[in-house]
Amino acid sequence: MKKITLYLFILGLSFSSLAQEKSKKEKIEALKIAFITEHVNLTKQEAQDFWPIYNAYENNTDALRKTSSEKRKDKSPETLTETEAKALLLNMIKVDEQKKALKSQYINDLLTIMPATKVIGLFRAEHAFKRKMFEEFKKRRGACD
Repeated sequence: MKKITLYLFILGLSFSSLAQEKSKKEKIEALKIAFITEHVNLTKQEAQDFWPIYNAYENNTDALRKTSSEKRKDKSPETLTETEAKALLLNMIKVDEQKKALKSQYINDLLTIMPATKVIGLFRAEHAFKRKMFEEFKKRRGACD
């Protein structure tokens, strides 16, 4: 109970300070780490092995997302030639394949350090965190309207 109360206090405190533009992403990352840590119940050894794998995966997926976004940036279907459009589509397929390979490797790496049940718990915790963040965003956006 104390753990949940502490988590909710940190969550509330962090959300209240998210208005500061400078470190929003860092605060969200800290909340995400706390959320995952609490919901996955990693042992000390699992946590030591987990976070480097998790951070590497996050960094790699962010890099793929940025690369893909930059290639599509300022590209309007109306201004593309057929050849350019096909090249863009082929690149999208390539990036999707890279994402799948990255996730497959990520899961295999996780399975070397923790049981499959905790890996599934991790995915559930990430999904729940995203849902909470989306709900918080909707609530805040509604307060601004």
